[in-house]
Amino acid sequence: MTTVVLDTNTVISAVFWPQSTARRCLAGLARRWYAVALSAEVFAEYEAIAAEFQPRFPACNRAGALAWLRAKAKWVEPAPLGKQRSRDPKDDPFLACALAAQAGFVVTRDDDLLVTNFFAVVRAAEVPL
Repeated sequence: MTTVVLDTNTVISAVFWPQSTARRCLAGLARRWYAVALSAEVFAEYEAIAAEFQPRFPACNRAGALAWLRAKAKWVEPAPLGKQRSRDPKDDPFLACALAAQAGFVVTRDDDLLVTNFFAVVRAAEVPL
């Protein structure tokens, strides 16, 4: 089974916008088409950004969605990257998580990650149904 790492923008879109293409990523995980890998740093970013969005979407149950994702994930210790690998250093934890998990892909909409040559990165809209 292929393992993927979901960038924060993918998770936030999937949680707060049920009709988004990013929601397919969670649907694929629920259907066991692939596994998702997480590190503590990656999940902490999910929680922090979701908390920022919550006031705009009070009816959305972010805690339930994140708890489900936490339970389904393969947890890893991030692999050392050596030097900065992404144009944005805040994206390196996702690459370190993917490397440690031997993930097949990082799923994102972030141009800084999409142009990296360090890892296979795919747009959320390209995840198969």
